[in-house]
Amino acid sequence: MAIKHGSKVDKSFSAASMTDLMFLLLLFMLIATTLINPNAIRLILPKSSNQLKDKAMTTVSIQDTGSGYRYYVETEDVGSLDGVERTLRTRLEGQENPTVSLHCDKTVAFDEVVAMMRMAKANGFTLIAATSPE
Repeated sequence: MAIKHGSKVDKSFSAASMTDLMFLLLLFMLIATTLINPNAIRLILPKSSNQLKDKAMTTVSIQDTGSGYRYYVETEDVGSLDGVERTLRTRLEGQENPTVSLHCDKTVAFDEVVAMMRMAKANGFTLIAATSPE
């Protein structure tokens, strides 16, 4: 008479729970990457339906603080329009047709934008005004 063993170990592996984990990880990554803002300076841009696809070599941001304006090249606070000019000259030195994207709050006076345009023209920079889509 043969003796039978009652318990056998099942060596199979179910991957059903792995798909749930992968779905949760994918969902987390999608949410986390959409919350990342490449521009660390919070600005409320004016709206426009004319959006250009040109790539700027660098960005200049003018932020209205209520008691004056703060000037940034990328995320570096440069203090004034002269600081912007010095920083852009060193960053864009020797490049052909350098393009600068200008990001301004809606509340920034037009005089500041015109002064930035004058400085860009004097240095041979192409200036693009950044807007948010309508």
